[in-house]
Amino acid sequence: MTGFLFELSFWLAAPVWLLMIFAPGWGPTDRIAGSPLTVVPVLVTYMALAIPVFPELWTAVSSPDIDTFRELTARANGAGAIWAQVIAWDLLIGQWMYREARRLGISALLMGPLLVFTVLLSPFGLSVFLGLRAAVTGRRAAAVSSRGAVSSRGAAQ
Repeated sequence: MTGFLFELSFWLAAPVWLLMIFAPGWGPTDRIAGSPLTVVPVLVTYMALAIPVFPELWTAVSSPDIDTFRELTARANGAGAIWAQVIAWDLLIGQWMYREARRLGISALLMGPLLVFTVLLSPFGLSVFLGLRAAVTGRRAAAVSSRGAVSSRGAAQ
């Protein structure tokens, strides 16, 4: 059962990822990616995995050290619970990236591969996206600033 729940946690999130990557302009994708409820099925799976090892999980998070964490992840339910938690957070991060990219007008052709990268290695994908976001917003701020300077010079003349 634990192996099934481990795999299920990914498959519950996969449809949302597929929509954001392959159907970013489709109307329902925006509504689905805009909802935090997409993560609820993954969280239910997390609970099913975490409750049986809750004492060990609590010890690992309330007094963290590498050996306690290693003991938790050596248990099938412990590793499964950590996996489901990662899947849930990755999905929320991916949804935020998707919505933010849409808001900023970042190309879906650029975001598709970046979202795939984020599915696989979310800390790296998020880091790349944050750099991209900073570049886009910095460019926009510079453009607005230069337009303001031009119009104020025109008004002064």
